[in-house]
Amino acid sequence: MPKLPVLTAKEAERILLKAGFILLRTKGSHRIYLRNNDKIVIPFHSNKSLHPKIVKSVLEVVNQD
Repeated sequence: MPKLPVLTAKEAERILLKAGFILLRTKGSHRIYLRNNDKIVIPFHSNKSLHPKIVKSVLEVVNQD
């Protein structure tokens, strides 16, 4: 299995928006994105890389087309 890329929250947000997701709401430092019935939560913390499980879920949801 190939290694997952290291993403920051801003990079993940850019990927989601390009894939047609919209920012549904923000609660604290977490942003919730929605496309059809797919919902994903991205924690925004100053330039820290995202946990590999979150990166995996972002890539799975984007590649679901």
